[in-house]
Amino acid sequence: QVQLVESGGGLVQAGGSLRLSCVASRNIFSIYYMGWYRQAPGKQREVVARISSGSASSTVYADSVKGRFTISRDDSQNTVYLQMDHLKPEDTAVYYCNAWSAKYDYWGQGTQVTVSS
Repeated sequence: QVQLVESGGGLVQAGGSLRLSCVASRNIFSIYYMGWYRQAPGKQREVVARISSGSASSTVYADSVKGRFTISRDDSQNTVYLQMDHLKPEDTAVYYCNAWSAKYDYWGQGTQVTVSS
């Protein structure tokens, strides 16, 4: 079992920045792909960014956030980050941390991000 705890959400003006953190209850990054997803009211949950397991740490981003968001991880802290810059009102959503492997799929409780225009 893995627990994921997100933090760092809040209210920010358009053009501003936030950094989300996701702390895992144990060291899983050698096995699990980590990702950030978001769900806006009335919409389906969508992937925002993902980072691969192990030393490769390759990243993938949704087209809507490319060039503005950066996913990274600190293996020593069991933490994955999502740096969000140049935020737009359409980025408003609950953001969820995800840990995925071929056998297991874990989710955090989510953190609210609200971007005002």
